[in-house]
Amino acid sequence: MDVDAFIAVHRSDWQRLDDLVRRRRLDGAESDELLVLYQRVSTHLSIIRSVDPESALSGALSTRLSRARTRFTGARSNVAEDVAQFFVLSLPAAFYRIRRLTAVVGVLFIAVTWLYAAWVVDTPGVIPALGTDEQLRRFVDEDFVNYYSENPAASFAGLVWTNNAWIALQAVAFGVTGIWPAFILYQNAQGIGMAAGMMASYDRLDVFFVYILPHGFMELTAIFIATAAGLRIFWAWVAPGRRPRSVALAEEGRALITVALGLVLVLLVSGLVEGFVTPSGLPAWLRLAIGFLVFAAYWAYTLILGRRAAEAGHRGDLGVVDRGDAIITA
Repeated sequence: MDVDAFIAVHRSDWQRLDDLVRRRRLDGAESDELLVLYQRVSTHLSIIRSVDPESALSGALSTRLSRARTRFTGARSNVAEDVAQFFVLSLPAAFYRIRRLTAVVGVLFIAVTWLYAAWVVDTPGVIPALGTDEQLRRFVDEDFVNYYSENPAASFAGLVWTNNAWIALQAVAFGVTGIWPAFILYQNAQGIGMAAGMMASYDRLDVFFVYILPHGFMELTAIFIATAAGLRIFWAWVAPGRRPRSVALAEEGRALITVALGLVLVLLVSGLVEGFVTPSGLPAWLRLAIGFLVFAAYWAYTLILGRRAAEAGHRGDLGVVDRGDAIITA
């Protein structure tokens, strides 16, 4: 085959294909023409490959076809757009959907914590069973406070962040069991309640709150959010409504795993507060104020942006292309 003659005959089709691919908008006739030319140039490429598959012409035609295929199948959005959509629409919508359950979980957590603290303070024999007077005094006077400053702030913040993020991911990922999120919540409530009870027994409850609340406002809220997301996934399995259970689980799982990803960043902020603010020499009121501002910023983000995103129809799920088609059910 005379390749030069082949190029001379079909160059106009290739140039027209390039022209259509470069245009920002195509009308109906131009879109049809693009598909026709794509098929025609695909045939040209097959002919060239049968003669000389490694030629420069073969590579050039492959590149043309690749650009044309991207033009009519659609290109993925860029990274900046995906990130913006995640933080402005998907994440706040996912947080907003579980806001009430998050509040309920928080109330239950505080109730269990208070009951354990009251049990430690009011029940004879509990304090002696926890250790000797010398050991407990060392805990309330030294160990409790030193825990936040015995390691470099950056290292401590990183350790706290990774540990809490792992707990949050477990609460969401294993939420389908209905047991693991509740167990994590109970375990944390028990530990904090016991510590509060010991501190209160030695009149050090003020120290307890000064060192717990600056990071605890947001850190504990993140655990409440993760527990709420996990339980929401569990409930989709128990009561799927009109949806098949597999569909309900898939939809809630995709939407609420967004929560787990968002909590990784939320807990990063909490970890920074715990590493740099909680053990700092700042006045107690300022440390508490910083922690509360972080907490307030989260709820403003959830209630303002989340409400707007939810009203616009966002749920925190993947996009239509990524999640695929759904079977219509009655």
